[in-house]
Amino acid sequence: MTEIVMAEGLGKRYGGQWALRDCTLQVRSQRAVALVGPNGAGKTTLLQLLAGLLRPSEGWVRVAGGAPFQEAGRVLPHVAFVAQEQPLYRDFTGAELLTLGAHMNPRWDDRLVRERLRSLGVPLDRPVARLSGGQRSQVALALSLAKQAELVLLDEPLASLDPLARQEFLQTLMETLSEAPMTLVLSSHIVGELERVCDWLIILTAAYVQLSVSIEEALATHQRVVGPASRLDTLASFAEVIVATETPRQTTAVVRTSGSIFDPAWEVHPMTLEEIVLAYLTQARSPSRRQGWDAAV
Repeated sequence: MTEIVMAEGLGKRYGGQWALRDCTLQVRSQRAVALVGPNGAGKTTLLQLLAGLLRPSEGWVRVAGGAPFQEAGRVLPHVAFVAQEQPLYRDFTGAELLTLGAHMNPRWDDRLVRERLRSLGVPLDRPVARLSGGQRSQVALALSLAKQAELVLLDEPLASLDPLARQEFLQTLMETLSEAPMTLVLSSHIVGELERVCDWLIILTAAYVQLSVSIEEALATHQRVVGPASRLDTLASFAEVIVATETPRQTTAVVRTSGSIFDPAWEVHPMTLEEIVLAYLTQARSPSRRQGWDAAV
């Protein structure tokens, strides 16, 4: 399995403010990657760097073997990007957008995209401005998938959708992933939904990558533990403490460990993916924690 994305020390600065810094990544082909983090963490910046919309301020990035910004003509045929605001031509009908896409993309799969939108009940003869939010999202997704790109980047596509539209959108993604050899990077705050589609997790906070592991590994290696007060140092001797709180009576912590915790002083509880993400977001607020490390996906 080859890497479709490689980045080392990648960063983007606006004036004196870093939007992304010291990002080292390897994303293997045919992964479905969940990119999560709070607003301002650098998720959109990372996706725009991968799509060649921004020039890096430091480090380097390669997508499908080329530098996205400097070698746009070489890289862009391999990448499809849907921004959060879904910048569609709102006066165009769905059919007109598909015709435009077919003219601009040599590998365009027109039959598949039209059948998919028709099965979802999206009227292709109606201007995009008159479609519902869910229908516009499906059109934007269909355009990106019809390009048959090796790398599909979706920036917060679920943010404005109601639960039913979200379900339909994710179902379309899952069907596509099962049918086509593609790599997906999906940015979203709705962590519980991502678990249905993605097999890899990247947590990005405060401009740094905090965690990059398979979702299966994240669930297997993170636990919430409850034990006696003033025992945090003991806990840290056999597990990586992600975040902890202490009261006069007890210590509660989220830990990462490759093995089981056998100390009977500690109660061990499994965690959901959303709870793991929240632990890392809480950790990032602590200035005493060093942020940023290499991430191989």
